Amino acid sequence: MFPSWSLFEPQIRAMAGLGAVDVGRTEPAVAEQINRACDLLVVGGGPAGLAAARAAAEQGLSVVLCDERDRFGGSLLYRQARIDGLDGRAWVEATLARLRALGALTLPATTAFGVYDHRLVGLNQRGEPGAPDRLWRVRAARLALATGAIERPLPFANNDLPGVMSAEAALAYLRRYGVAVGRKVVVATNNGFARETAEALAAAGADVTLVDSRPGADETRDGVRALCGRSVVRARGRRGVAAATLSDGAELPADALLVSGGFTPTVHLYSQARGKLAWSDDIAAFAPGAAIDGVAVVGAANGDFALSRALAGAVAAVGGADSPKSDSPDRTLAIMAAWARPQTPGRVWIDLQSDVTAGDVELAAREAYASVEHVKRYTTLGMATDQGKTANLNGLALLAQATNRAIPEVGTTTYRPPFTPVPFTSFAGSRFGALMNPLRRLPLEAEHRADGAVFQEYGGWLRPAYYGPGDVEAASAREAKQARETVALFDGSTLGKIEVIGPDAALFLDFIYYNAMATLKPGRCRYGFMLTETGVVYDDGVLARLDDNRFIVSCSSSHVAGVHAALEEWRQDRFDRRRVFIHNATAEMATLTVSGPKSRDLLQDVGLSGDDLALPHMAVSESRLGDLPLRVARVSYTGDRSYELSAPADRAGPLWARLKAAGRAHGATLLGVEALMILRAEKGYIVVGKDTDGASRPVDFGADTPLLKKSVEFVGRRSLLMDEAQRADRPQFVGLEAADGLGQLPPGAHAYEMKGGRARSLGFVTSSYLSPTLQRPIALGLIERGRDRLGETVDLHHLGQLRKARIAPPCAFDPQGERLHA
Repeated sequence: MFPSWSLFEPQIRAMAGLGAVDVGRTEPAVAEQINRACDLLVVGGGPAGLAAARAAAEQGLSVVLCDERDRFGGSLLYRQARIDGLDGRAWVEATLARLRALGALTLPATTAFGVYDHRLVGLNQRGEPGAPDRLWRVRAARLALATGAIERPLPFANNDLPGVMSAEAALAYLRRYGVAVGRKVVVATNNGFARETAEALAAAGADVTLVDSRPGADETRDGVRALCGRSVVRARGRRGVAAATLSDGAELPADALLVSGGFTPTVHLYSQARGKLAWSDDIAAFAPGAAIDGVAVVGAANGDFALSRALAGAVAAVGGADSPKSDSPDRTLAIMAAWARPQTPGRVWIDLQSDVTAGDVELAAREAYASVEHVKRYTTLGMATDQGKTANLNGLALLAQATNRAIPEVGTTTYRPPFTPVPFTSFAGSRFGALMNPLRRLPLEAEHRADGAVFQEYGGWLRPAYYGPGDVEAASAREAKQARETVALFDGSTLGKIEVIGPDAALFLDFIYYNAMATLKPGRCRYGFMLTETGVVYDDGVLARLDDNRFIVSCSSSHVAGVHAALEEWRQDRFDRRRVFIHNATAEMATLTVSGPKSRDLLQDVGLSGDDLALPHMAVSESRLGDLPLRVARVSYTGDRSYELSAPADRAGPLWARLKAAGRAHGATLLGVEALMILRAEKGYIVVGKDTDGASRPVDFGADTPLLKKSVEFVGRRSLLMDEAQRADRPQFVGLEAADGLGQLPPGAHAYEMKGGRARSLGFVTSSYLSPTLQRPIALGLIERGRDRLGETVDLHHLGQLRKARIAPPCAFDPQGERLHA
């Protein structure tokens, strides 16, 4: 669209009728969720549903009755009827009183939105204004579906004009609320049920003409002029209905045009219960076909529109003996189908909610979309919240004619839950915040608080961000500098500690890791990547081998649950579960880290050996400190000599106190997560999810050796051999130095180049800090062909700010790694 789609978008969105978010809206209180079991769940509180519920309750069965309206009664609330000598409404009230006396649970304003496995039915009960909805999960031994039927529109040109409405809706307005929808009314129909609407409006003083497409003699009766054998072909009017044009050319003035094209049984729940539909010529609609064990469909939902048949069928379906008796003559549907015809002049609306016209359906047929499921998606017929309630059958009939098939040959679309929209708050219930994703806490939280820790959430864990007074930048810089000069104590208990045990543990982990792990010797550790099946980096960490058949997977704090699940999935997929066992011991063990040039001295002061021969870098051993069992690992996430001490979580407090006491003589500092991030960034160590994105692969971080030399299969291997993974212009992990003297580079800033007069992204800054040790800004990033561009200066853009950066190696501090052994 010239010159730009964005110029037209606001007007198109406005015409589409999209709403605006109410920013002032406050959510209601937590939605209640209730589980209920019963002998019989009756869905629908019309005459058939009430009769079925009463018959079951009188047999001593536990009954739950629900109806989506705020009052029970269904059609008896607006259609004239007498049952057991009572007016329809009086019979409804008497039946409800009897049900409640028998202990039945009645739920008005409650929609059964879905039938799931083993007759589990979801109900959404609407709350009072300002109150949340309530979700019911009802497990019923049997279901009685008395869901009624929905009146179909009639297809004619301009049938979406204001003033065109359902004849049954007009009758409900009149009888329930005392509102006449028009003074000069045309009622168009193809069946026998619309006459009651016409007669009721005439009795209320309206000038009513009944246009009946069925053959017969014209007549005037009970104030209603009936024109038979004719149909409405067009509604006329500008802002609303002004007249109706008939098939014989006559034009009838009208301020309301009421239509009744027949009734479509509401079979959504029956279909969700895996019921199969059957076409019925008697009602010109699909109705429930073969019976389903434990599920009965009664009343109009089963195609029984005569009141006496609906009542008798409902009682028989639940094993009752005495059926209520209808004292009124049964109305007969006597329908003559009236479907939209191909190439009808004018705009004939089929789906009034999704704005699908007859022309749209015909176009789909011409485009060879013969399957009703394809037509649904091509045109949006019956999609969204409507789920075909009013539109599907008219659309199916038109598709059948356009493709020279019978309607049963076309079939129906799939009816999926929910039947009507259900608020997310109902599904969520109390599952939000800490109840949805519980915040995990350190075993030593109280000790950290006593030491002045300021806590923040990291990966679902509440952890010390920094200690002491001041803001986060000043405190973390102070801690990081002290850690480089003396020694730091850090609580790393959140790191994963997943034990993999068994004769095939080495083979299993060799398959799980990108790096070769089967060659790892007992008592040693190795850093490695875990990949997804697409070859993307999922996690990184250290694997420790305690003996031939026992390993400890140390994964990222936020990925413990995900890594544990992945290990279990792959074990079950291709490994003998009798030879590999997995145990997540993360919560059982606390891990306390001692890092810095004086870490060995501090360890010796508390009675542990930090000797390089006994425990070289990337080694692990079992030890004891008095009666306290310890696992000591010589690994580092700071680039300095470091030791990780893992002890039972419930006994970590005395160990932490002992380390702090010994650390005072060495100028020890307590280290928060923010300072740790500075230390690792100085060394160019990555944080998965921060320095990686959803497409990062090991080769982007210079780790291509395992792919070239590892001979056994591993997760993600095939994906790493695809062209996308082998591209020479992939983003690569590099360091970035501020080249413009303007200070720290903004995280998320994009490197870019101008090409063809337009800016093209080359990558972005992933981490950025002010290094207190180096006394300058440092940054890490993913830059296209980054390793080939070392020393090159690139332009950066961030929120309108332009910067310059020099590409450098990721490691800015101690690139030779000498401090690991200092």
